[in-house]
Amino acid sequence: MAIGHYVTDLAPGDVLGPVEFVLSPFVVREYCHAVELHQEYFQGSHDQIVPPTLVHLQKLRLYQHACPAGTGPTARVHVEYDATYHEAIRAGEKLRAVGKITDRYSKRERDYVHLEIELRAAADGRLLIAYRDTVILAYSKKDAA
Repeated sequence: MAIGHYVTDLAPGDVLGPVEFVLSPFVVREYCHAVELHQEYFQGSHDQIVPPTLVHLQKLRLYQHACPAGTGPTARVHVEYDATYHEAIRAGEKLRAVGKITDRYSKRERDYVHLEIELRAAADGRLLIAYRDTVILAYSKKDAA
């Protein structure tokens, strides 16, 4: 169990969070500038919508909260993700993120971990985004050389 330790130590069954937070209009706007989402509903100040891809930042927030010792001896490499967007998220809405490590396995001498995150409205528990993520946690010794 890695909770309180390194991200590279995460194991099946580890639960990250819950973490509650608010994505301010400023954060949403700056993120959207960075990823070139220039539509008014992402940039505007009235009824601003959070883009689904911003859930990547919540993964990092969960890692930081659950594993304050850092990434560990090797850096993570993002492999793939899939998200189901259930409902629009408004900037300024209080949110709750919870993650669970559902699998860890080795393939070609690399350690992979599968994380599932649910992002919900903190006020009433509505499911907003379900996010599934796979990362490589560690490479084989020959890759590191």
